[in-house]
Amino acid sequence: MISIDFIHDTTFESLPKSTIKEAVRCFVDTVGVAVGGSQTQVAHIIHNHAACQFGGDAATLWQDGRRVSAAGAALANGMTIDSLDAHDGHKLTKGHVGCGVLPGLIAMMEAEGKVGAHELLTSIVIGYEIGTRAGIALHTSACDYHTSGAWIALATAALGARQLGLTQAQTREAVGIAEYHGPRSQMMRCIDAPTMVKDGSGWGAMAGVSAAYLAQDGFTGAPAITMEDPALAGFWDDLGHNWYVEQQYIKLYPVCRWAQPAAEGAMTLVRDHRVTPDQIAQIKVESFHEAKRLNVIPTNTEQAQYSLPFSVAAALVHGTIGVREVTGAGLVDKVVLDLALMVEISETAAFNAAFPARRFARVHLVLKDGRTVSSAPTEAQGDPENKVSDQVIWDKFKTLTTPVLGSAWTQSFLINAQALIEQGSVSDLFTQMAVKG
Repeated sequence: MISIDFIHDTTFESLPKSTIKEAVRCFVDTVGVAVGGSQTQVAHIIHNHAACQFGGDAATLWQDGRRVSAAGAALANGMTIDSLDAHDGHKLTKGHVGCGVLPGLIAMMEAEGKVGAHELLTSIVIGYEIGTRAGIALHTSACDYHTSGAWIALATAALGARQLGLTQAQTREAVGIAEYHGPRSQMMRCIDAPTMVKDGSGWGAMAGVSAAYLAQDGFTGAPAITMEDPALAGFWDDLGHNWYVEQQYIKLYPVCRWAQPAAEGAMTLVRDHRVTPDQIAQIKVESFHEAKRLNVIPTNTEQAQYSLPFSVAAALVHGTIGVREVTGAGLVDKVVLDLALMVEISETAAFNAAFPARRFARVHLVLKDGRTVSSAPTEAQGDPENKVSDQVIWDKFKTLTTPVLGSAWTQSFLINAQALIEQGSVSDLFTQMAVKG
């Protein structure tokens, strides 16, 4: 299988420089989200769960320091990233790869004593390539819209097979086990009723790591349909030529990507027309069907991160959406909640037709003086067609990590991460990731 050859034979030297640069950007961005997410209730619960139920000392719980099994670390660190909806993603997967690939990979590298910086970057690229293709293939072949954990499981199993040095036959079993046991949970259930289960990312990472170890021990799995079905071969034919790691979007705000076009449209109207919250009588949002489903008025952070009305209201009041807006006192901000209740969402045929390749929203603010101001059709910032600069990612990292770990840690980690291409070892970075917030 061409995909198995790619998993084992890809080297740092064979990769385009642009993919390596993107791997560094994705690494920094995802670790920043992990640090920000470490303060959530989800992180506290899942870290304690992993320490209790996934005993061992193979890998580290980030921002914690306790040691657990590789599968337990992949689960807890993946769920911690997923607890703050600010990680990267891919439009055609309608989900995310890095939030599971990175914790699964690092858990396996720790467990197997791998510390090479070039191996880390090479494997990040491989994980994004396998995971993104598996996600697109699954959406094509399965009738339900599944969470990201479903394809993260295949990607982490592939990386586990690489770290363990499995044979081609064992690798085929590993990805087959992972696809069979990966969490094919229905994403729209969590969109309609947001809870801590979120996108299944940590569970997928855990399943993938476990699958690699099971395959090493001789456990067999059903063939991975998303990788082996001849009808889906087209998604794999360009492996090693079309680089999906370069086609991920970066989130500027910790809310669902589907809500961000409307939030951007709202912020544009505030800037262009100097609208203040007290002037607004009604808020009308046109978007696509899936965004319309993000319609809860939140009482907790999970609901806030999956709420288009709340995201738009927070953007109107604060001019941005950050961790403070979707946690703690931000959840009971009366001005924001009152505005959220004014939001009416409708879907349009044009915006539905554009989804998922493009995600549009148009915002209309009906003002108390009788005027209506309207945005143009708006997309979120950070799409791969209009990449954000490195500096935007570094600044986002600082914003997420400094309140948790302090400016000295943030600056030190960022300098080390930016120099990954020149570094020989990632031991220091892995040690820094264990520092408790």
